[in-house]
Amino acid sequence: MDGFGYKLYDLTQVLSIHTPPWPSYMPLQVGYFKRIAGAHMGKGANGQIITTSMHVGTHMDGEIHFHASGKAIGEEPIERWFGEGVVVDISDEVGDYDLYTPEMLMKKAEIKKGDILIINTGYHRYAWDQKESDELRYFVKHPGPSPEFHKWCLEMKFKWIGVDCGSADHPMNTILREWHPKLFKEAEEKLLKKYGKKWDEMFPQDEYYQVMHIKLFPEGIVHAENLGGDIDKLSNKRLWIGAFVWRAKELESCICRIVGFLKE
Repeated sequence: MDGFGYKLYDLTQVLSIHTPPWPSYMPLQVGYFKRIAGAHMGKGANGQIITTSMHVGTHMDGEIHFHASGKAIGEEPIERWFGEGVVVDISDEVGDYDLYTPEMLMKKAEIKKGDILIINTGYHRYAWDQKESDELRYFVKHPGPSPEFHKWCLEMKFKWIGVDCGSADHPMNTILREWHPKLFKEAEEKLLKKYGKKWDEMFPQDEYYQVMHIKLFPEGIVHAENLGGDIDKLSNKRLWIGAFVWRAKELESCICRIVGFLKE
């Protein structure tokens, strides 16, 4: 922002009809109902109709996505989506199915209570708009939080969290473990080799199934998923971060643009 001493970084994934939604969700659909030369019911201007779920591309999960008595996206004050935070890059430490821990993040950057926490796992490089695009790897093999991670988030009282992959939960703590049993077996074998425990021994499902959604949303700690864009340019930097969601009071979640404001 010329004259204000800040440079803007777009942390948003490109949105298109080709952007895959989270598995099983409705994809983005865009159609024209009129064109400049005339079509359907009008002429003189281009007009479009958009149909979509809100879990396509970069989006913010709202409290009511998993917490029926929580707040909808548009019921939150604008200050809710803007604040001081940090982008922590752990891409050199995690791979397929790996776990990330609070200690792993804290040794990379200064993290404060009440921050907006953005986690760069490196898996944005497998998003649909990248040269290494791999939809299965992006959604089903990405790293996820360790067993104690959600408790640390509660202690830190993060304003919100952002991840550069398909979910803030580990994919094997979601329904994807049932939809992809072969990959679940791969993940469990890797866990056994590294930690000596089967998946449900380390992550009892009555406690850890979608834990980052179910246990954090009632406490007001929501998260954004599918970040990308300039995220690698902000590795381990503290800055101001804003999520530009719709002011729509019914929304359980919202496609949005996420921007980093770094003081020059």
